[in-house]
Amino acid sequence: MWYYLIIALQGFCIYHAIKNRRPYYWIFIIFFLSLLGCIIYIITQVYSKRDAEKISSEITNIINPTKKIRDLEKQVEFSDTYQNRVNLADAHLENKDYQNALKHYQNALDGNFQNDFYVIKNMIEAYHHIEDYKSVVSYGEQIKSHPEFKKSRTQFLYGLALEKEGEIAKAEENLKAIDIRFSFYNERLVYANFLLNINKKDEAKEILESLISEGQHMTKPNKKLYGTTISEAKKLLEVL
Repeated sequence: MWYYLIIALQGFCIYHAIKNRRPYYWIFIIFFLSLLGCIIYIITQVYSKRDAEKISSEITNIINPTKKIRDLEKQVEFSDTYQNRVNLADAHLENKDYQNALKHYQNALDGNFQNDFYVIKNMIEAYHHIEDYKSVVSYGEQIKSHPEFKKSRTQFLYGLALEKEGEIAKAEENLKAIDIRFSFYNERLVYANFLLNINKKDEAKEILESLISEGQHMTKPNKKLYGTTISEAKKLLEVL
């Protein structure tokens, strides 16, 4: 339990440091000094009664996500506003309860916010996870003209759904949009596999080579996050 509490505290402190633009060395202090680093950071950079209460609440939510959901449900019961409903849906999505997330997102959209990009984007994420590709395509059509849709994970999921629905040319067009250097590592590996499946070996090879090259210049945290992806790219390239 203490191990997970410390990890949660480190995550919060690093998030706080980045959000509040603290000097970059704080991230190293928090990461390498573990609990001691967190305590030093909180005392010198965070502490106030209000902030302490917020830290306690967020750590509790990480350790016990169902408490966060119960609290948000009470807020909806007390005041069934658009934002309270979306907050509850977000909590279900974070907890991987996609059906309940979709229910509350849909209830929010039933008001006067039919074109809310944020809500529809999260609905697409949920529909993707339950493999309802028709709904992903349908909602993707609603927001594909939005500026934030372009070169986003949402466009990537829309492209995958188009593939499942047999719209290969449209799928390729949307998947290609996330082929951006030093980003979307996991998605680009999926895109490379897509290209191989439609017999575009040279294009797939180019993406795999880029991933491997970029992997050599990653920071240590990114190497931990995407090490498996880079390894898979190497394995796939070896058999081409």
